[in-house]
Amino acid sequence: MITYDDFVKVDIRAGTIVQVDHFPEARKPAYKLTIDFGPEIGMKKSSAQITENYPDKDSLVGEQVLAVVNFPPKQIGPFRSEVLTLGVPDAEGKVILVNPGKKVSNGARLF
Repeated sequence: MITYDDFVKVDIRAGTIVQVDHFPEARKPAYKLTIDFGPEIGMKKSSAQITENYPDKDSLVGEQVLAVVNFPPKQIGPFRSEVLTLGVPDAEGKVILVNPGKKVSNGARLF
């Protein structure tokens, strides 16, 4: 069990995907995402293994996602991932991105 104080230490924010690039150097198929979290947090980059459910990378541009923005950056091969984009597995274990369901302001915090 954790307390509410533990929960609020994890800073989960909404952002809009503004750019998606292939990540050929990744061990598993992945994209490099650039996500706009608004003026307070700014643009952040994230690696996401979502190619199976999102084969058309360009269709992701403009989509909102949720991400943990206060983990330390993680080096993934030649790429520095700055946020952890959140997802859940579908019936086959492939990632489905978590989104707010309706349009929200970039940088809106999950509570």
